[in-house]
This record gives sequence, structure tokens and C-alpha cells, in this order.
Amino acid sequence: MNTIPLCELRPGQCAIVWQLNTVGRMRRRLLDLGLTPGTPVCCVGVSPGGDPAAYGIRQAVIAIRRADSATVRVQPIEEGDTHGTDQRGHRPGCGG
Repeated sequence: MNTIPLCELRPGQCAIVWQLNTVGRMRRRLLDLGLTPGTPVCCVGVSPGGDPAAYGIRQAVIAIRRADSATVRVQPIEEGDTHGTDQRGHRPGCGG
């Protein structure tokens, strides 16, 4: 399984949440935001300074600091891969 930290996604790139490598309040917060294993997530944009980045998660756009998004492991979705899409080929929460 080829996973990367969420913070390495580039704008327009999508992935599937694989694992959260954090504990305590931050883990609870990320889970509450919808970053649960198996959930599609897309990088919507990055601030001019590079931190934070905005991610599409479950029909919402959430800004997450790089230090926090580095604790989330995701599996990038390759172009043409239908994993994580609905019947119409859309990725929920990813605007596509």
C-alpha cells in the first residue's frame, strides 16, 4: 500500500484516508472533521505561504495546518481510478 501524508497532496489531487497517526484532542478533532479511514479527501488549495491547506472532505472545505495534516496517511487516487467514487463517478466531498 503506497501511502503519503495528507500534507503532500497538491491542489486538485485526491486520496483516500488510510490512517491517523495522532492521539488525544487532535485525533478527536480530525475524526470529527470527517477524516476517517476510507473517506475520500481532495486538496482544494494551499495558502500563499504554504500553510494551512484547504481540503474537501464530505461536502465541506476544511483548512488544516501542515503539522496536523502530516499525521494523516492517505492513499492517492490515480487519474482514472474509480475507487472512492459514487455511481456517477463523482468523489464525495472532493468536488469532482
